[in-house]
Amino acid sequence: MPSDTFSAPPPTATNYLQSMTDWQAAVDRKLWLIGRQRWEAMAARQRSNGAVQRELMDQRICRFGGAVPLDG
Repeated sequence: MPSDTFSAPPPTATNYLQSMTDWQAAVDRKLWLIGRQRWEAMAARQRSNGAVQRELMDQRICRFGGAVPLDG
């Protein structure tokens, strides 16, 4: 005689809590990865801004200081 019930076991407190913690860990990891990507993008932008600032300062030193910058 075929069974009319689901083949999965009935939910218990342990299964429920495990599934909730798995879901929470997945969401937390995704949010952490998004934050990490934003942080890396900001760091890359800061490195670029630093290079531009050094170049502009070197040009200013050469023009108004009358010397070649010593940092190469």
